[in-house]
Amino acid sequence: MAAITAALVKELREKTGAGMMDCKAALKENDGDMEKAVDWLRKKGLSKAAKKAGRTAADGLVAVAIAETGNGAKGVLVEVNAETDFVARNEVFQKMVASIADEALSVDGDIDALRTRTFPGGSKTIDEHITAMVGTIGENMSLRRAEGVAVDNGVVVPYIHTQIADGMGKIGVLVALKSEGDKAALKALARQIAMHVAATRPLALNIADLDASLVEREKSVLADQARASGKPEAIIEKMVEGRLRKYYEESVLMEQIFVMDNETKIGKLVEAAAKDAGAPVELTGFVRLELGEGIEVEEGDDFAAEVAAMAKA
Repeated sequence: MAAITAALVKELREKTGAGMMDCKAALKENDGDMEKAVDWLRKKGLSKAAKKAGRTAADGLVAVAIAETGNGAKGVLVEVNAETDFVARNEVFQKMVASIADEALSVDGDIDALRTRTFPGGSKTIDEHITAMVGTIGENMSLRRAEGVAVDNGVVVPYIHTQIADGMGKIGVLVALKSEGDKAALKALARQIAMHVAATRPLALNIADLDASLVEREKSVLADQARASGKPEAIIEKMVEGRLRKYYEESVLMEQIFVMDNETKIGKLVEAAAKDAGAPVELTGFVRLELGEGIEVEEGDDFAAEVAAMAKA
């Protein structure tokens, strides 16, 4: 049997990112053959990933990437989930998420296209790379979402709330402003609006953009509430109209009251920005991703307790 030296173990660890003891075992199993040891670890990593795939991954990171394109700009947000905040603070995981966000720019946030892109510096697809990293890091992980916005002339500005590392955290927002005006003034306004979006969670940019089924559902609920008061149908219709306006003010970005002054509608704020920018300004789009939103975490899904139990064993 070939001698398994510390240098061989170190080389294999650098190639694969696997743990020292796993690398030593891989070399022993394959008589010191480096390539066979790499394949052995890959297979072992995939096996580990399969065991962990059923666990809920509701933590992780939301990351942003921005690129200027001539007079315009584009940006993307990606959400990569893991099981614990501990992994979200792992530099290896953070570098992986940052690389995925950069790749998302090249496909304009198309999640299906992103999954099949080759991970930078490797031969695996992004989905395959994440699966292999499950075995290395030891938690279930997944690429959940990616979305982007762009403008031909103007700015796209990001905001990360609860930032954990540069350009990544728990909530990510992108705001796109179309204008030929002063870029500095546009970026300052876009950042303020992005902070507003982080706080208020709008469902759509304009009333027309709202999901029609959501609007109909809201109308139905409001009508039933109004009928419970015993008012005539003609009065009920006006009551529903009034309450629906309130719903729009809560759910539609352009109808919301700016949180930083509690009096100006976002639509009016953008309109008034033309003075500082030196040209008309149009808010053309936004994206907001909040880590883990909509994911149901199973009761008793306590990864920290599992780790503690393994340590005791």
